[in-house]
This record gives sequence, C-alpha cells and structure tokens, in this order.
Amino acid sequence: MINGELYHQTPELLEIRMKARDLLFEYNRLNYRDMDNRTRILHELFAEVGENCFIELPFHTDYGSNVKIGKNFFANNGLTLLDSGPIEIGDDVLIAGNVGLYTAGHALDPELRLKTGAEYAMPIKIGNNVWLGASVTVCPGVTIGDNSVIGAGSVVTKSIPSNSLAYGNPAHVVRQFDERDKKYYFKQRKVSQEYLDKLANGESFHR
Repeated sequence: MINGELYHQTPELLEIRMKARDLLFEYNRLNYRDMDNRTRILHELFAEVGENCFIELPFHTDYGSNVKIGKNFFANNGLTLLDSGPIEIGDDVLIAGNVGLYTAGHALDPELRLKTGAEYAMPIKIGNNVWLGASVTVCPGVTIGDNSVIGAGSVVTKSIPSNSLAYGNPAHVVRQFDERDKKYYFKQRKVSQEYLDKLANGESFHR
C-alpha cells in the first residue's frame, strides 16, 4: 500500500483504522480549550508532528500513521487526510476549511475495480509556507512546492511548482509571485508601513 502497489483491505488494516478512529472520536469531542489533550492525541495519531500544530474540530484521517506534519501548522474546520499513502506537510502551512488531501484511488477498469476490490495510493507532498484555500481537493500523487497558494475550490490533479498562484478545476498555475506581492496583500490593498518595517527588522509573527 505504501509503495503505491495494488492492495486489498485486510483485518490488519481495518484494525489500524479503528485505532485511528478511536483517537479521532476523542479528539473531535474535546472541550475547545483543552489544548493539552489536543496536542497529545495528534502526537499519538500522526507519524511526526512539529511544534505549534493546531487542527480545528472536526477533522478526519484514515490511518494517521502515514502523516508527517511540520511546525507552525494550522488547519481550519473539516480537514480530511486520506493517508493510505504517505502525506508529508512542511513547515508554516495554512489550510482553510473543508480541504481534503486524498492519496487513495481505484482502477478505472470496472472489472479490476469492482471484481477484485483492489485499491492503490500515491503520496502527497505539501512544501513549506503553502496556503490551501477553502474547499481545495488535492488528488493522489500531487506535490505542491514551497510558498505556493492554491485558490479556493480548486481541484489539484497535477503537481504545482514553488512560488506559484494556482487555481481552477483542474488547478493550473496562473502566475509566479513577484515583488508586487510584497507591497499588495489583496488586489489594490497595500501592506501597511508598520508591517513592512517589522518584516525589515526581522520581527516574527507567530500564530
């Protein structure tokens, strides 16, 4: 399964998923202020978790053990991580609401798909400093490069290079980021001098 080969569901795989669901059941019913147990469960669930990792309620994953997340990660409500294959997320990644990362797939041929029940999974990799907009879908085998932004509602079927703005269904690169993006944060709205000064002085803004 991890190597992208065809595989079948087995009692062993079912038990791993059930253990993940036990942790998800607990996580998704925590008191919102219970940050200690949130952190504990994420460390039990995922293969790797960096510091300052925050996932809003609710969220879902299949196995959890195939997910690696870097530091300063934030995901809004409704995150879905179908990790039959590896999912690797870098540092300083922002994920908006109702985003899904789906490594799992089925054969197109109906006999192979339905009569054998075989499945496959291809890895997903999200680089550093990436922002995925609301309701983005990331499909099996996709890599999104560092610093890239994926617009809301996009379906990402092919890999996106670093420093790119991409959106659409299927998502495509609209442009590369440039110096203008350091001056304007939304259309004609300028970044204030206060922010520019702080950035120039190396001040950090941690969530």
